[in-house]
Amino acid sequence: MPRLTRPFRASLRAATLTALLAALPASLPAQTSDGFIGAYLAARSADQNADFKALVEYGTRALADRPDNAGIMEGLLIAYLGLGKLDQAVPIARRLTEISPDNELGQLILLGNEMENENWQGVEQRLSEEFSVGGLMDPLILAWAAIGEGKMSKALDIFDELAKDDMARQVSAFQKAQALAYVGDYEGAARILSGEEVDLQLNRAGVIAFAQILSQLERNQDAVDLIDEQLPNTGDEEIQTLRAELAAGKPIEFTAIATPKDGLSALFYNVGEVLAAEANPSLVLIYARLAQHLNPDNVSATLLTASVFETMGNHELAVSTYDQIAPESRAWPQAMLGKAVAQRRSGDSAGAIETLKEVADRYPELAPIHVALGDEYRYEEDWEAATAAYDDAIALYEEEIAQHWAVYFSRGITNERQGNWEAGEADFLKALELQPDQPAVLNYLGYSYVERRENLDQALDMIRTAVEARPNEGYIVDSLAWVYYRLGRYQEAVEPMEKAVALMPVDPVVNDHLGDVYWAVGRTREAKFQWSRALSFVTEETDLDELKPDRIRRKLEVGLDKVLEEEGADPIQNEDQAAVQ
Repeated sequence: MPRLTRPFRASLRAATLTALLAALPASLPAQTSDGFIGAYLAARSADQNADFKALVEYGTRALADRPDNAGIMEGLLIAYLGLGKLDQAVPIARRLTEISPDNELGQLILLGNEMENENWQGVEQRLSEEFSVGGLMDPLILAWAAIGEGKMSKALDIFDELAKDDMARQVSAFQKAQALAYVGDYEGAARILSGEEVDLQLNRAGVIAFAQILSQLERNQDAVDLIDEQLPNTGDEEIQTLRAELAAGKPIEFTAIATPKDGLSALFYNVGEVLAAEANPSLVLIYARLAQHLNPDNVSATLLTASVFETMGNHELAVSTYDQIAPESRAWPQAMLGKAVAQRRSGDSAGAIETLKEVADRYPELAPIHVALGDEYRYEEDWEAATAAYDDAIALYEEEIAQHWAVYFSRGITNERQGNWEAGEADFLKALELQPDQPAVLNYLGYSYVERRENLDQALDMIRTAVEARPNEGYIVDSLAWVYYRLGRYQEAVEPMEKAVALMPVDPVVNDHLGDVYWAVGRTREAKFQWSRALSFVTEETDLDELKPDRIRRKLEVGLDKVLEEEGADPIQNEDQAAVQ
């Protein structure tokens, strides 16, 4: 599917149970929590938390008390869609359109039901009864309905008519190519997708479909070249596996469209993908779930659905949705990466690690899996295990590319945290070799030099470069101030350190640093205030290796000079301080 120059017009509004508010009278009679109000309030809470199971339970209770309430019905339709139970939504959609014929959500679900049942005349009739999905969707749906009826010439006429419109030309060309491939005209499909007729920009799904078509034409090397051109250096495991199979000469079956319903599924998925960047997640979910319903094997739609759940914060449904991808699918490793992220976000870090270990055992040749496993171990501060996982990933790199900087950087952190500074420094420098002036690496390495009292002038240059790239990132601005402090340039440290605190006002480390800087320039009262603030911001997540609360308390008791003397460190003394004293 080409990237659309503009999204389809989506007249369907994002419906949620909060539409109930407009349907309720200004005042409601007092009832027990088992009555309508209790069910309504529980349903509204479930809606706000994207808890579709609870939304169905309590929304059904509320509907029993208000059987003609359109708002409740819309909320239930969204909930059933969220749970992937379109069949259970159909009776409610029928009732909703009986009392409100122009309700777009109800009409769309009934349209989806007609498509699922391959009732192509029903599809045409519903779209002719003053209901519109919106924009280019109507004619494209009708084209696939015509194909379903065996009227390929009618479908081609629709595609060709759309091609006369500049705004519709790319979309109709891609849909036509898919339709031709579906009926076995791979030559015609390839001619369109190659850009001979229309200049197409293929997205991920389009690249996969075109690669399959080329393989059917015994043009595997052209398919490999296509992937290398369109998706260079991709970390997408499905694409990597597909490329490897093509390069090995394996014939790849055209599976993108096996039935007219698959064509419609791909259409609804692509609309959802376009809307995902800016639309309400509920609206994206409608299109993604309809795409899944029409073709349960539409992996892209399943992944989009899972990502919507993550956006909504429903990690449980995200995990269960990722699990719908079959282990035999090329997309399974990619799905498990998403599942692991959802598990970690839900607090199940152990589950995330087990998920990734299973994938790594089955696909040891996929470097991104080892990187993800290393990241999970790093989040858990298991530095040794993380380093080993990054080692496995780096060992698989046949050639070095710029994107690998992040893996070397991550391994540098785990080496440094284990006390293996020589290996860590080498990794940081390697990351900079691959991605010169990368701000995160410059900041980390520069700050590390500052803490180690090494290469301070070089550290200053590094951090200045990082600040130029990210002037409003508090940690980097803090690093600049701290290197000035370590160099004894205390007055120069004040302004950036104050800016760092303004950017990160509740960060205990940055507030502690500002206290030290204030003390160094003789602003002792303000220094003590900042140290007290730093202590007040300490939480369970504070890195106590970097921030030492007992040391701050000692500074409050006797001052920084005495603490430095007790530690055997160099005293604070420079021209700025002498002038103040």
